[in-house]
Amino acid sequence: MIRASLATVNPKAEPRGVRHQPPVTPSHPMNAQVADRLEETASLLEQQDANSFRVQAYRNAASTIRALPRSVMAILHEEGLEGLDRLPNIGPALARAIEQIVNTGRLPMLDRLRGESDPTATLATVPGIGEKLARRLNEELDIESLEQLETAAHDGRLEGLAGFGEKRVAGIRDALATRLSRRRRAVEAPSRDGSEPPLVEEVLDVDREYREASERRKLPTIAPRRFNPKQVKWLPVLHTRRGERHYTALFSNTGRAHQLGKTRDWVVRYFDGHDGERQHTVVTASTGPLSGKRVVRGREQECERYYAARG
Repeated sequence: MIRASLATVNPKAEPRGVRHQPPVTPSHPMNAQVADRLEETASLLEQQDANSFRVQAYRNAASTIRALPRSVMAILHEEGLEGLDRLPNIGPALARAIEQIVNTGRLPMLDRLRGESDPTATLATVPGIGEKLARRLNEELDIESLEQLETAAHDGRLEGLAGFGEKRVAGIRDALATRLSRRRRAVEAPSRDGSEPPLVEEVLDVDREYREASERRKLPTIAPRRFNPKQVKWLPVLHTRRGERHYTALFSNTGRAHQLGKTRDWVVRYFDGHDGERQHTVVTASTGPLSGKRVVRGREQECERYYAARG
């Protein structure tokens, strides 16, 4: 009777031994968005047989961001990438990934893992370049990244493309100088482990691993959104590692590769380490002293030395 009367008087009384849990503070909207992207990246990496430590790194980062009492946007604005880097479970590469999500709402790596990689979407985020001009840059000049766009803006190729007058090109240069400044400083600064950019030998070895595994049909495949109206899962994806560098390798799915029938020859390698994500494209040379050999675009002289040393 006494217990019944107490329950009646205090209907909200908790059973003995049950601790009262304080309400969970909801995550800041931007933090939730960033955490969602990182968690999806982890899930797709896991599905595509990536290194388990890399998968867990993205999951840990997502947990850190979701639990923050402060917006990552405020941290980035007030403390820069260094502020993000100081957070638990967030290193330089993840800090840059978070910055991309905050600034653009997108994460190129996640787009690739989904099969939705579209360089025109990245190029179109630059002031002065809309979707139509971005598509022309990709298809006519084979430009896929902001770094490649910056090079083209300085070497005269943009001025030679209809629609790119002197004033527009100058605006693009200024926009990219600001946007890529942090990334450029990171590349020029010494890596934490003192490592150098990957040797062509390493890049070519990843190329070999990818093509051999693809031929044996040992790799998971994704259905790229571009140039794939029936959404066939034809594009093999490899996640592998060399020392501190994590590599993702895929056949090129650009308009140029389709136009020239090179979708099973050109291989694009994305890699991340302490200096952030970069990419290389390896192709079979059709002319010159390296004809018939696999060559890293833009590093032909190094490839010549590499093959000469091998005899």
